Amino acid sequence: MYLLVLVHILQSHLLAVQSCPAPCACTYGESGIAALRSVQCSDPGISAVPINVPADTVKLRLEKTPISRVPRAAFYNLSELRFLWLTYNSIKTIHPSSFVNLKALRELRLDGNLLTSFPWEGLRDMPRLQTLGLHNNRLSSLPAHAALFLPNITYLDLSSNRLTILPVELLDLWFPLPGQQEESVQRRILGLHDNPWLCDCQISTVMSLSTSLGSPVVLMDQLLICRGSPGQSGMLLTQTELSRCMRPSVQPAATRVVSPLGSNVILRCDATGYPTPTLTWVKTSANTDCCKQDIPENSDQLPRNLESFMQQSPRVGVRWSIIILNGLSYEDAGEYRCQARNMAGISEAPIKLRVVGVSRLSRLPKKKSQKTPPKSSSKYRKPNQTPTNAPSVKDSQILQNVTPPSNKTQTAPSLSPKVFSIDKYIKRRKMNLTGAKTPRYVKSSPESPDNSSTALLTETLG
Repeated sequence: MYLLVLVHILQSHLLAVQSCPAPCACTYGESGIAALRSVQCSDPGISAVPINVPADTVKLRLEKTPISRVPRAAFYNLSELRFLWLTYNSIKTIHPSSFVNLKALRELRLDGNLLTSFPWEGLRDMPRLQTLGLHNNRLSSLPAHAALFLPNITYLDLSSNRLTILPVELLDLWFPLPGQQEESVQRRILGLHDNPWLCDCQISTVMSLSTSLGSPVVLMDQLLICRGSPGQSGMLLTQTELSRCMRPSVQPAATRVVSPLGSNVILRCDATGYPTPTLTWVKTSANTDCCKQDIPENSDQLPRNLESFMQQSPRVGVRWSIIILNGLSYEDAGEYRCQARNMAGISEAPIKLRVVGVSRLSRLPKKKSQKTPPKSSSKYRKPNQTPTNAPSVKDSQILQNVTPPSNKTQTAPSLSPKVFSIDKYIKRRKMNLTGAKTPRYVKSSPESPDNSSTALLTETLG
């Protein structure tokens, strides 16, 4: 049973490869040593994209049919397809994944349909695509993210649509700055005519740059007509006066920032101009004033473009942008430049960031001196507090052995004159012990009422 199913699948595949759809015409054309299959379907009875197109088809023309939509993965089996023409149908919608597996496709034409939008992100499935025709549709705007998927497109026809303005991102792609151009500049052909353009400095700059010597862009038709501007309807672009263009002006929040190591810093800059400028951040140099040993040798090469944390345009002609640097290191120090650009020009402002380490103290701070307590009776003194003029611990022990117990309390000053007598007694006591003689007048008396230490020492030494 399994073998029968496998054989049926193989037969179906072979039939799909060799057969041709009923309402279509299949022909072979020679290209070098290989025979290329071309399929053309233009029957008015076709209402959907055929699913049984031979897998070895190189060129598919689906034209003049009532097809209104292109479904998902509509051409998945046509991995060898190089040319796809879907012209003059009634296509209104295209699924973003309609062109999956078309890695060999080089030309896509959708002229003469009813498209109000195009899935630009679907161009990622066609990495070799160079020609894109969208002539005579109903496109009213181009999103800014379209520039991300058009780097390889060398022929783009947007003529006979409803476009009024071009996003700045597309202009940056088509007219890069001299420092951002690649070694081999890729020339492009653009079709922008027959659109109701708002004639301002954007479309005017496109016109002037395209006619300049060595321009990377060539316009199919240079007769652009202003139809979206009040008082300029029907006028040629070359006949209008463009007075609203203004070169951008950049104002950073601070030109010098000093922050400690490990802290967080926010850099911000504002820009004004018309058209509303775009802002980019570039780190142009590193800090060489301090701590080279703390900067890794494999750090990124400069200048380096940075991604902004947030960027907004609160109104036409104004834009602000910020970047956030968390946990500063010495590698983050250096010069940052905020660049603003529109079709009228480019401006920039530098911001220098300095990272400082933790400062070290040259000497320890002085401790606060303890205040001498006032002279008072010992009954008001704390138990662990020792007087400043009290004898040492050793002298106090000797004094306790010599002085008989007494009920009287002595203040700190009364002990100072007896220290000298005690030292003499200790010295003479050692001499007597060396001679192995017993002192004559020292008596052991547990109780000696009211005898002061001075009297006892006098009697003993006498």
